[in-house]
Amino acid sequence: MTTTPEAVRKAELHAYVDGQLDAARSREVADYLAGHPEAAGRVDAYRRQKQALRALLDPVLDEALPRGLKAPRPTRRLVHAVWASAAAVLLVAGCVLGWQLRGMAPDDATPGTAVAQQAAVAHAVFTPQRRHPVEVKADEEAHLVSWLSKVIGAPLRAPHLSDLGYALVGGRLLSAPEGPAAQFMYENAKSRRITLYVVRNPRWHGKAEFRFAERDGVSVFYWIEGTLGYALTAEMARSELFHVAQAVHSQLGP
Repeated sequence: MTTTPEAVRKAELHAYVDGQLDAARSREVADYLAGHPEAAGRVDAYRRQKQALRALLDPVLDEALPRGLKAPRPTRRLVHAVWASAAAVLLVAGCVLGWQLRGMAPDDATPGTAVAQQAAVAHAVFTPQRRHPVEVKADEEAHLVSWLSKVIGAPLRAPHLSDLGYALVGGRLLSAPEGPAAQFMYENAKSRRITLYVVRNPRWHGKAEFRFAERDGVSVFYWIEGTLGYALTAEMARSELFHVAQAVHSQLGP
């Protein structure tokens, strides 16, 4: 039997990852993946996403229901709330690819930790993209910075890292629990990427020193400056990323 790439990509890769194919078809798909590295990489990504989702959501299964919980009547407001909750879950599910949130500084429930977690998720999702890693490219830097500043409600900057060998790729608008967030992406000559994540929370009004988190080779330096939270993320050693973080912080300082 001849297996067409289209049939495998569109209909069966997820079933293969979930173990839903029969033995014969599973062997056929495995043979196909052996000769198609791109499809094999997509399957690996599906598996990492599945593992991350389990790590994030499985603990919820063990949570006890609150005492006296009663089933509310299905009012219009309740229906809307349920749909909003479902949408939020789907958003989280789409973003946890490659990053197990509960493995990152689990005992440090500070605003900065939340920023670091959000930044790591966004980094894991968008840095592997080759055709569309950003919404607005670097050749429109002025527009990018102006747009993101307006949406977030604070003046932002895209640090220049050319002295460290990194050029701005561009940036994008993201969603965070605090509201809109921004991501700036940088790349060096070896296609190594760094992202700077920025989110605003009017309730912070503080200043925090650099803090560091690491998980599975992904490093994050994060800090709070006024009402803005920053997180610099890359797949590199702590000492190397620290030099970049210093350069970024010096350009973003008050």
